[in-house]
Amino acid sequence: VHMDTKWMTKGNCRNKPPEVFFPSDGLGVEVAKKICETCNVKDLCLGHALNNRIDHGVWGGTSERQRRRLRKEQQLIAVGF
Repeated sequence: VHMDTKWMTKGNCRNKPPEVFFPSDGLGVEVAKKICETCNVKDLCLGHALNNRIDHGVWGGTSERQRRRLRKEQQLIAVGF
């Protein structure tokens, strides 16, 4: 299955080192999320991470924990709760 990832070239992250978005501590997560705040493709990025179950790093301005919570909420909505 081919995924359209052209949007990635428009992200605020495009000129940043990847390790910025795969931090080892909470401060690093906040730094990465700050970069994402004004990103034009933030929603596409988050959707990509959720749809592909990407568990590591900051995607679409969300931490790993936030995406787990969002996936759980989506599952509850899907089953009618």
